[in-house]
Amino acid sequence: MCVNNKLCPCGTGQSYVDCCGALHSGARTAATAEQLMRSRYSAFAVSDEDYLLRTWASKHRPASAGTDAGDRWLKLEILATENGGLLQNEGVVEFRAHYVGGVVHERSRFVRENGQWVYAEAL
Repeated sequence: MCVNNKLCPCGTGQSYVDCCGALHSGARTAATAEQLMRSRYSAFAVSDEDYLLRTWASKHRPASAGTDAGDRWLKLEILATENGGLLQNEGVVEFRAHYVGGVVHERSRFVRENGQWVYAEAL
């Protein structure tokens, strides 16, 4: 799926290239836990399994992220954030991720690992 000239799936209103695409390519890293959450949602939307695994805490990382190119992700809603800022090492993001056939509602914990934000676990 080519998303380079399209709006980013994460819902910021920016182009994919300038938003989550820059994180997926490694040109930038997430500055906050929420930014990482948004980029991981976009990675599911564009089936970027490598990025999802790279941004999963090593302690909890599965063998596969479970992406499916046939999944159609529709919208991300950030409901709440706790901590996870520029100078913090841990944060929680509550979100709803809408896809054809349902909704994922989760409170996710993010931590810094080797200076980078990573997804730790669902709470």
